[in-house]
Amino acid sequence: MPFTRISLLAGKSPAYLAAVADALDRALVESFDVPETDRFAAFHQHAPGELIFDRTYRGGPRSDDFIVFHITTGRARASEVKTRFYRTLVEKLAAAPGLRPEDVMIVIADATFADWSFGSGLSAAAETSR
Repeated sequence: MPFTRISLLAGKSPAYLAAVADALDRALVESFDVPETDRFAAFHQHAPGELIFDRTYRGGPRSDDFIVFHITTGRARASEVKTRFYRTLVEKLAAAPGLRPEDVMIVIADATFADWSFGSGLSAAAETSR
């Protein structure tokens, strides 16, 4: 049940954004133990000057295609799982829409079910199986 905020510079086509969302979804399902039907993401497109990033810090060189995935998860994953996910995601993004691995930043933040409500004002921690 991860929720991902995807930040990038504005101007990409709907097809490009769909390819990014599809690559993320496949990587989550294949290497992060996420169910097929668990797809939650929001794109945040920024005007020039609104997405500030160092073009060389711990990687790079980064281009204007730089993209940040901030993933909030519902449970912690082992370091090996996270590492596999990082590799899988950049491989899928390289295949489509053609993103360079140097332009991909991924941040994972763990949360518990008590930190989520999926609707109706109900805590996910209190919900029974639905």
